[in-house]
Amino acid sequence: MSVTEAQVGARFPLYAQPDDGRWTTTGRGSWTGGFWAGLLWLRARHSGTDADRRAAAACTARLAPWADADTATRGLIFWYGTSLAGADGEAARLRDRAAQACLSAYDPALGLVPWGDALGGPRLLARVDGVPGMVPLLAGAGARGAAAAAAHLHRHLDLCLGTGAERRPWLWPARQFEESTGWQPCDEPAPGWSRGRAWLLLAVADALVRPDVVGADRARLDDAAGQLLAQGEVPAGRLVPPADASRPAGPLDTSAAAITAVALLKLARVPGPRAQACADRAVALLNRLARAHLTGVCSGRPPGMLLDGCYDAAKGLAVRHELIWGDFFLALGLAAMDGLVDITRA
Repeated sequence: MSVTEAQVGARFPLYAQPDDGRWTTTGRGSWTGGFWAGLLWLRARHSGTDADRRAAAACTARLAPWADADTATRGLIFWYGTSLAGADGEAARLRDRAAQACLSAYDPALGLVPWGDALGGPRLLARVDGVPGMVPLLAGAGARGAAAAAAHLHRHLDLCLGTGAERRPWLWPARQFEESTGWQPCDEPAPGWSRGRAWLLLAVADALVRPDVVGADRARLDDAAGQLLAQGEVPAGRLVPPADASRPAGPLDTSAAAITAVALLKLARVPGPRAQACADRAVALLNRLARAHLTGVCSGRPPGMLLDGCYDAAKGLAVRHELIWGDFFLALGLAAMDGLVDITRA
């Protein structure tokens, strides 16, 4: 992280070349800025130094313009960018501001916070990467926020997994709303997208660790968790999935594995018959990532790079690279194993 920090300065890292660790960066952070802030907060927790806390706080403050941006990725940006900040008042105030803005963007007729147009493309989308982070972010905005969080999650489960007789054996990561035809599936991301299932599993886990989720809502979420675990062959399948399930010999996606590991650590805290299996699988995933995909001190590259992440397999963009969100979720999982963070609150 110190090597990355020295290289990127006040910009935000996005993905790094696998051969030399040089980062492609963004000026404002895009949808990934919260993961860099979250990593800096993890470092501050680990070191306990004022300098590291100041660096994390300064990075978090640079996320502020996104609070009013029309994008459901504010869940990713502001939950993971602030939830590890502890007692930092400015981070808490920024999180609350973003939560209220997302609550204002909630569309009762659609039953969700739309994807938005801040990142380009059509606004009325439902995408799985607009759910993780958004659930705990909204839930922190009072009773109305908790209701919106539940509706947002359940609506995405309906659209992505199907219900009743329309329940599908695969996940559809994105749908677009049209007044004349309703919700229609999008071509991109494709159903075999590795992070689609990982993101939705994380969102379900975020809800299940909340003690106020009870009754039929909890039963539905528990069923969805089982469906997602089975679809991804999580209990016994490949530890690191291909970026595109339709191309099993194609590039891997370690970032999807890291997200899944954190989701499993959360599910392991939910009492029930699958808790131990989730805990064991999470440890196996973290072990594989740390032992087989992480650069070491004698590799000729910066140590601690999580390689073999795939940004976009369809476009051939950064298909074997270090990805900032992969780094974040690996670090978060390891920090939870070390007792540095309470995974049910992160």
